[in-house]
Amino acid sequence: MAANTEDDNNERTPLLKSASSQGTCLAQNAASLSANWWLWELIEACTSIIALAVIVIILFIYDGSSLPDWPSVFTINSVISFLSTISKLSIMAAASAAISQCKWLWYRQAEPRQLQDLQLFDDASRGPWGAVQLLFSLRARHLAFIGAIVVVLVNFFDPFVQQVVSYRSRSVPSGNAPEIVKSRVYAARSDEGLPLPSLVDLSMKAGIYNGVFDIKDNADAGVSHTCSTGDCSWEDFSSLAICSRCVDITSYVEKQCTDGKCHLLYIPDGPMLSGFGGQINSSTTNISSELQGIEPSVLRFTSLLSKKVSDPDGALAIECSMFYCIGKYAASVTDGIAEQCLLASWRNDSARLDTKTDLILNPPTSFGNESGTEPFRVTHLAAVALNSFMSETFTGSGGINNSGSAFSSDVMQALYDTSNLTRRIENLATSMTNSIRGQDDNVSGPAYGTAWTSETYLHVRWAWLAFPATLILLASCFLLGVILETSYRDILVWKSSNIALLFHGRSLCLSSRNGKPVNKLSAMTARANDVKARLVESDAVGWKLDQDE
Repeated sequence: MAANTEDDNNERTPLLKSASSQGTCLAQNAASLSANWWLWELIEACTSIIALAVIVIILFIYDGSSLPDWPSVFTINSVISFLSTISKLSIMAAASAAISQCKWLWYRQAEPRQLQDLQLFDDASRGPWGAVQLLFSLRARHLAFIGAIVVVLVNFFDPFVQQVVSYRSRSVPSGNAPEIVKSRVYAARSDEGLPLPSLVDLSMKAGIYNGVFDIKDNADAGVSHTCSTGDCSWEDFSSLAICSRCVDITSYVEKQCTDGKCHLLYIPDGPMLSGFGGQINSSTTNISSELQGIEPSVLRFTSLLSKKVSDPDGALAIECSMFYCIGKYAASVTDGIAEQCLLASWRNDSARLDTKTDLILNPPTSFGNESGTEPFRVTHLAAVALNSFMSETFTGSGGINNSGSAFSSDVMQALYDTSNLTRRIENLATSMTNSIRGQDDNVSGPAYGTAWTSETYLHVRWAWLAFPATLILLASCFLLGVILETSYRDILVWKSSNIALLFHGRSLCLSSRNGKPVNKLSAMTARANDVKARLVESDAVGWKLDQDE
């Protein structure tokens, strides 16, 4: 058995030696190729190009996307920085090697060159300061001028890449759909849901008073809604509403004056003011021809007021008509503040106020009146009750004089104090509409919208990549030019080797053992391993490297 094992080992030994020999030969060939040619420099240039290409691919994939869900130790910035460093160092190494080779091209020319230029090329291959010195020395007279530019500009590589990625915020839909109220039916009901045959429900009364007393005229912000994120939007939607229209009828005011002072202002078949001081008088009317075509299904009234009755030029008369309509709305919530805008409205003037018949409004389909849906409707009981309450509420008077002030109701005081009566009535109509929309009519349901939340996303500023890409292209062209120039001038590839200087200096005898010249860098390296030298000083020549075989 032992003999067989020994025989087997003897049989396998030549194969193992052959495999080991082949591996050693491949390693030697690779080392020789990298030393005597441009293998490493081409690999470095390709590595730089590939790293930049990977950066472009990553940025293209994530441009406009939310932040990637990567492990916490990695970020998009760290990956880009890592790849940028690889690209920068690779192209820098390739450019430095090409500049080192340029010194041999420089001395290969017919015209003799100063020995000091050796140091210029060597410094230029090591960093930007040496490259700047080489730029001023060469002044575009040699291919190395391009390499020096690359070495200087490569220092700006990272700042440009860092500017490529920026982070911005945008609004994206959230999962919870917000709601805003709308209605197709108005029927006055109690808190228990029971019909109120002759009364206005408390929610509508609250809407009326809120609209009249709102000194900011901002009833739109009071519409009932839900928005979990504080930023929501809705598509345009339609709802049963109350609209208003007011006209200035001051030209109808007549006056009675004595000795240039007026003591009576009045509108025929309308309110009047008498005496002195500031006064207001409001009553239901039917005066202006501009409002004749509008059915005042809610209220039509005139307010005559003057801050000083004795001055007729300060009198103001406004007639307003309030009526049921269909409103088309745009609504949104921004930073928790609701805003809505009445885009358009539609009314039905043939729908008369009746004690026995409901008011039916059938707008065009553009107002959400699709076939098969419940018509927009106001029950006759609710319409009559509201008309009666509004007529009573907006009939009254009051004033202010030297003796004091007195108003028949708070509503009259609010109308007297407002600086824009037309805007206040519009605000009243909006507030009453909010009350109608806030009632659950069991027909329309709320309008559903989109809740928005803030999201950080990655934005790529592609223009900042132009500089790194151009620099890599310039460096690659420079490397290729040096390779071609070296081949054309039949110069061996020595690059930055100091051994080449030693072997080809006139003061040393570093030929091979058989006396033949040593030209290839790999051969010079091998020969340098056999040669020993020391730095000595002599009286004749000073310091020199002394060869010791």
